[in-house]
Amino acid sequence: MSQSLRPYLSCVRTTLTAALSLSNFASQASERHNVPEIEAQTSPELLLNPLTVSRNAEERVLIEPSVNSVRISIRIKQADEIEHILVHKFTRFLTQRAEAFFILRRKPVPGYDISFLITNFHTEEMLKHKLVDFIIEFMEEVDKEISEMKLFMNARARYVAESFLTPVILFLIPLALQHYTIANNIFFPTPLCSVPDLRYTAPRPRSNSLRHGSQQRTPANAERQHTRL
Repeated sequence: MSQSLRPYLSCVRTTLTAALSLSNFASQASERHNVPEIEAQTSPELLLNPLTVSRNAEERVLIEPSVNSVRISIRIKQADEIEHILVHKFTRFLTQRAEAFFILRRKPVPGYDISFLITNFHTEEMLKHKLVDFIIEFMEEVDKEISEMKLFMNARARYVAESFLTPVILFLIPLALQHYTIANNIFFPTPLCSVPDLRYTAPRPRSNSLRHGSQQRTPANAERQHTRL
């Protein structure tokens, strides 16, 4: 953990520990129902003042306590457009599997990237300090995870670019070597005398003596003709 991050997480831990003093409180609007009051918003007297712990303009945590539930919303640091896309994909991957995390909310609060909902049933079934440790550990690891994903994406993009350009280079080098000479990684034009002559040359006409059906008159041919007669 970095020294600049330690006071921020320490403040979040203290505030969250105090907010998790929950009790089993039945709904005042629906008989025999127990719903999270922070989500229902039906009884204003059961809601406590929301608290915002901010590290900077891009990183902050919103803690909304009530008598029987607490909602925690986290804004993750996004330095550029790439990190914005990675955070969106990462949080979307987690929210699609919210049932595996028990306290993860499927839809974050507007203005935040991810939200958690802890009710009195969670604090009765789980250890309260372990729930706080989970939230703090998530905040520690999410920045590291986004940074690693960004480095991996840049390395993969570099490899794809090199693989895309390599066949073109291998195809052009033999063509270049036909008319250029390489010395000290510099291409020099080859003298014109060494360049093959690619001009069109018309075929030479046949002589009259070799036309179709004609033969040269030699002593042997004359003797054959005389024998036939």
